[in-house]
Amino acid sequence: MLAKKTSKNQITLPKAIAQRFPGVEYFDVREEGGRIVLEPQRPSRTAEVRAALRRLGVTEGDVADAVAWARES
Repeated sequence: MLAKKTSKNQITLPKAIAQRFPGVEYFDVREEGGRIVLEPQRPSRTAEVRAALRRLGVTEGDVADAVAWARES
């Protein structure tokens, strides 16, 4: 499979390759022995927690209130 680099240094992964990494948005890019190596990166656990809090509608104010409550006890 071929991938072409654009004038803006962008490369689109071939569909057959991209489909093998569902849910992956980021790749670590490095050079090894004259080759470009892409390594899929999963979101950090922190990003997963933040996304879950967003889905639940938990705000920064809610967290601050919970911390204040916990400190009172």
